[in-house]
Amino acid sequence: MLVRRYNPWQELNTLERHINGLFGDTRVPSARFEKGFIRVPAAELQETDDAIHLKLELPGLEAKDLDIQVTEDAVHISGERKSEAKTENNGTTKSEFYYGKFQRVIPLSARIQNTNVTADYKDGILNLTLPKSEQEKNKVVKVNLEQPA
Repeated sequence: MLVRRYNPWQELNTLERHINGLFGDTRVPSARFEKGFIRVPAAELQETDDAIHLKLELPGLEAKDLDIQVTEDAVHISGERKSEAKTENNGTTKSEFYYGKFQRVIPLSARIQNTNVTADYKDGILNLTLPKSEQEKNKVVKVNLEQPA
């Protein structure tokens, strides 16, 4: 007769390995989680003394497919990546491209002059220069230190 010790943590270790297997491989998107998942463009913000520079990754889109609206404290971007009509008689096609509408609101850390925004769109990268309002540029706060008595 074989005596085997019971390890209550073994089942949790097995479950952890399964969960890590689901999320661990990020090289190829998993179709299990992609259904109904809305993709938004990746963004990069850089703030200087005079402006906020926003860079958005929008590969495969044309400028006419984008709608960009800028308020004093946020950037609203929406668009649509349209699928290409393909006719194939032989074989199958597997696509990991995302087609459809998207929208994203990016809050800004400072108030900007939304009437002076400049944009550049090249090679699927949108660059927005959002100049800060004069109030934000000249915002200096004096801190008073009280001496202990």
